[in-house]
This record gives sequence, structure tokens and C-alpha cells, in this order.
Amino acid sequence: MPSDIGFKAMNAIHHLLLKVTGGRAGWTAMEMPVLELTTTGRKSGQPRSVMLTSPLQEGPVLVVVASRGGDDQAPAWLLNLQENHDVGVRLQGQPAVRMNARVATPDERERMWPLVVADHKNYAGYQARTTREIPLVLLAPVI
Repeated sequence: MPSDIGFKAMNAIHHLLLKVTGGRAGWTAMEMPVLELTTTGRKSGQPRSVMLTSPLQEGPVLVVVASRGGDDQAPAWLLNLQENHDVGVRLQGQPAVRMNARVATPDERERMWPLVVADHKNYAGYQARTTREIPLVLLAPVI
């Protein structure tokens, strides 16, 4: 499992790829759209950005998986958005839009999880590595 430094390094490399290619590469990964999620740090109050894949989209709602690669520890971005649901999302190099983030209800997760792992088996592997139930997070445009 990558350390916090490892995750930060991967995120920095992803941002560098986007910059070097002018956004021509890096907005998809493993046949999924990539988005940049910006939360507000729950301790610092500062913006925190992370690159994530979205294995499922339902209309305007983007679904991301709070897996942290199957680690027993939840990702920091999940903890941040649980404190402040107002997030920014940049998709396909477009300007960031305000969205509301929330963890899927048990019923929503029960319906969506099979859809996520049907096409992206890596998430099933992540779930097998940990005893925590990996949350799905729904990102919905603010209207």
C-alpha cells in the first residue's frame, strides 16, 4: 500500500502529465474518466486537490470510490468532504464546477457497487484487502 507520500507523489505526477501534455493525456485512466476533486482541508481550511477516477456516472452525478487502494484507512479527501460537502470538480480539463459531495446511502451502494466492479474489477480487489466497507461518493452539480 502506498504511503501518504506515495499517494501525494502519484497525484503530483498526474498533474505534471496533464500540464506537460496540455491536457491531451491524463483525463482518462483504465477506461474511466479522471476528475480533479478539490475539497477544503478539515484541519487547515485550505483547498486540497486530488486526481480520482469515476467508474460510474448517472446523468450529471459522478461516482468516485473512496478506496485508497484497499487500505484500512479512509482517504483524507473523504474525511474532508464529510466535514464540508461543497467541493470543486474539474472534468476533462474543463473549468472546475461546484458540486455537492455525499457518501452513498447503504441502498445506493448496494445498487451501485455491482455496477462499479462489473467493469472495473480492481475495486473488488481493493474491497477484498480491507475490512472497512469502501464508500462510494456521489458528486452532484449544485443547481
